[in-house]
Amino acid sequence: MKDVRDTRVVVAMSGGVDSSVAAALLVEQGYEVIGVMMRLWSEETTAAGAHNRCCTPDQMSDARRIADRLGIPFYVLDTKSTFRTTVVQFFIEQHREGNTPNPCIECNRQIRFDFLLNNALALDADYLATGHYARIQRDIEGNYRLLKGVDEAKDQSYVLSVMGQAQLGRTLFPVGSLPKAEVRRIAERFGLPTASKKDSQDLCFLGDGDYRRFLREHAPDVMTPGPIMKTTGEIVGEHRGLANYTIGQRRGLGVDSREPLYVVRMSIEDNRLVVGASNELGNLALTARRVNWVSGKTPASAFHAEVKIRYKAKPVPALVEPMDNGRIRVQFDEPVRGVTPGQGAVVYEGDVCLGGGIIERQPNQVGR
Repeated sequence: MKDVRDTRVVVAMSGGVDSSVAAALLVEQGYEVIGVMMRLWSEETTAAGAHNRCCTPDQMSDARRIADRLGIPFYVLDTKSTFRTTVVQFFIEQHREGNTPNPCIECNRQIRFDFLLNNALALDADYLATGHYARIQRDIEGNYRLLKGVDEAKDQSYVLSVMGQAQLGRTLFPVGSLPKAEVRRIAERFGLPTASKKDSQDLCFLGDGDYRRFLREHAPDVMTPGPIMKTTGEIVGEHRGLANYTIGQRRGLGVDSREPLYVVRMSIEDNRLVVGASNELGNLALTARRVNWVSGKTPASAFHAEVKIRYKAKPVPALVEPMDNGRIRVQFDEPVRGVTPGQGAVVYEGDVCLGGGIIERQPNQVGR
C-alpha cells in the first residue's frame, strides 16, 4: 500500500466550507494535494457575462485563497461545454418529457465522477476528493460500499447513487464522517475564510434561480398552455405549460374549487394537467429506469429495503424487484405521496446506499 506522502489527491474545490475542509484535512494527513475548480456553463444574464453559481469570481477567489493558505497548487478546469451538453441539455429534455429532473444526480454521473475524475487520473492522481457528506467503506472481500454521511441532515448519498466500484475505489469523502457543525469548527481551526460561508442553493446554472423563466427562454415549447382536468374528466381550467408544475403542487393552479386540488399527474401526450383530491396523491408502486447498482451486480431476486423518492424525503419500506433493461419496480408497504417522474428512486439497506434509478412517468396511484 502506498505511503500517504506518496499519494496524490485532486480535491474538487468550490470555494465553499466543505471542500475547503476536505482539502485542509488531507494536507494535515500528509497527502500530496492539488486543488481543482471546474468552470461550469451558465446562461448570460448580464452584460458582464455568465457565472455559474458553483464557480462565480468570488468563489473562485475564495478557492484560490484557500489553496494558497494550505500551500497547494490550484488549477481551473474548463468544463463549460461538457456541462452544457450533458447536464443542462438533460434538464431541458427531461422537462420536454414531462419529468421533474434532479440535475445534481446527472452532474455526478456525467461531470464529477466521470469528466473530473478522468482529468484527475490524467494528473497521475490516486484519488479524487470532494466535500460530499457520504462515506466509503471497503469490505473484507475488497468491494466498496457507499454509506450515508454521519450528519443525517446533510447526507448526500442520494445524489451519489450513480457511483460504481471503479469510481468509489478512486474517491475520498473527507468530511463524510463529520457533522456539519464540526466541519465549520475545523475550518475555524485552520483559519479558513470559508468557515462561516453559507451553503449554496438552487440550480447552479440559472442566472436568477428561476427555472421557469429559464425554460421559457431556452425551451419555449414546454410552456404551451393546455387544459387542467380533474381525475373525473372534468375540465376546470387552463395551465400555463406543464413545466410550470410538479407532482403534489397545490398553490398557483388558478382553479376555483371548494376542495383543495393537487397536481396528480402530467399527461405529456395531450398536454393535460391532471388534478385531484389529496387522497389521490398516494402511490403504491413506481418503476425506475437507468438503474445503477453500486456493487456492480444486479440482485437476483426481489428484496425488501428502504427507498427514498427525492433528496429531502425519508426512506420508506418497500419491495424492490429488479427488471429487464436496467429497470426496477418498487412496491411500497404503504401509499407514498410525492412520487415524481424524473426524480431519483434510491435504495437503502440501513446506512448503505445500494443504488438507484430515475422514476418513470407511469406510477400506479391510489384512487385511479
